[in-house]
Amino acid sequence: MYAVVRTGGKQVRVEPGKTVRVERLEGDVGSKIELDEVLLVGGDGSPRVGTPVVDGAKVVGTITDQGRGDKIVVFKMKRRKNYRRKQGHRQAYTEIRVDEISG
Repeated sequence: MYAVVRTGGKQVRVEPGKTVRVERLEGDVGSKIELDEVLLVGGDGSPRVGTPVVDGAKVVGTITDQGRGDKIVVFKMKRRKNYRRKQGHRQAYTEIRVDEISG
């Protein structure tokens, strides 16, 4: 069984027992979390597609890590104009282990 959930402005495919990294969510490591915006549930038979969400469906998981990703460097330059800008960014993430998909 699998599901497609919307979190952090992105759509993520999740399966029970797998871990997934999503945009930063509130919660401590080890706490349970529910994702209610389930867009699609599939696996057994034909998939159920929501309009826009599947009624009564939810994904329950456990937060396994809160962290920040690798640093990326944003460098802008215009040649011959003496224009250079250097900026770094590290995106915060939450790692979730999916326990069950209901609905």
